[in-house]
Amino acid sequence: PPARPTAHNLAAVCHQGQGRPRYPDSFFPPSFFSHFRRRGKAINRLELWFTLCCSGLVAQQSSQILCCTQQAWKQALSQFCVDEYSTMTVPYVCCEASGDARWSCFNSKPENPNYNPTLGYTAPPMNWEPGFTFNPQAC
Repeated sequence: PPARPTAHNLAAVCHQGQGRPRYPDSFFPPSFFSHFRRRGKAINRLELWFTLCCSGLVAQQSSQILCCTQQAWKQALSQFCVDEYSTMTVPYVCCEASGDARWSCFNSKPENPNYNPTLGYTAPPMNWEPGFTFNPQAC
């Protein structure tokens, strides 16, 4: 799972997004990989929502941008858990927790906590994922 956005990784979250992997449907074999497809879709959704937060159209100040990216992170992972429970497979372990325990689980061992780009990679264009609305009153 992706790391929780923080003041330490916010610059990379916002400015290096095109260098982090995306997972179009064509990335996966046609069958037997639905759990990886759900994970890829969650990453794609999150990266698109980060773009909205970092564009300056939604949040004007750095504290609002951080709050927005944290809201996007939680909403994308919440939707991932909804998707996990909509199948007949065992859900991802963090989805079984609730409240702060869920977020701590998702943030416990991120592969790329600093949101570093992958050298030589440029993300392909992805379709917009609806479902995220930034709530500045929650900051």
